[in-house]
Amino acid sequence: MKILFTKNIDHTLISKELGEDILVDCVEVIKTKPIMISPFELKNYSLIFTSVNGVASFFKNRFKPNENFTAKNYNKIYCVGEKTKRELRKHGFGTFKVLKNAETLSRFIIGKCQHEQFLHFCGNLAINVLDKDLPLQNIKYKKVTIYNTEEINPVITEKYHAVVFFSPSGVRSFARRNSLEGMKLFSIGETTSGELRNYTQEEIFTSEENTLTSIFALIRKEIGSRI
Repeated sequence: MKILFTKNIDHTLISKELGEDILVDCVEVIKTKPIMISPFELKNYSLIFTSVNGVASFFKNRFKPNENFTAKNYNKIYCVGEKTKRELRKHGFGTFKVLKNAETLSRFIIGKCQHEQFLHFCGNLAINVLDKDLPLQNIKYKKVTIYNTEEINPVITEKYHAVVFFSPSGVRSFARRNSLEGMKLFSIGETTSGELRNYTQEEIFTSEENTLTSIFALIRKEIGSRI
């Protein structure tokens, strides 16, 4: 059994989670680079982060949120995914609300946060769910692009039994020059699976959560008998 991960992951972790008998290659299909901008006043804004890279680039640009909940103009922080939440904690900040994907976050904001105004710190290829949905509900929302994602579009000549995807941009980068047919397709979260459906009719196995733990559990469940 040979599996391709479209992202570099520690092989020690892979062996621990999937065992020694499986052959795994890791190929980066995208690369990211922070965009340096001048930090500006965040007063009166709620902040949205939908990726680890968004958090890292935000603090690299020396932004300083106000998380003092007793202050009048503190910044509520909303984020997508546990990895994004953990990255915020690394920098000493908690989260007001953590949702599993952008669609769920959009519904939560529309249902409960209509009077807030939002800044979304994200990459140039961030999906357009929030900027499509929120303005239609007269919710003040602005994207702040603070990192670039480049699709590398590698040609994969090796044959694999399965491929694992971690982002919509990773799907696009891989699918541009490689076929998705005849392999098991694993996806970390529904947003990535939605992108995969644009390129294939094959069955897609989607992890319940946007975490490595969840995707490893799914792989063990679906192909464990062959490992």
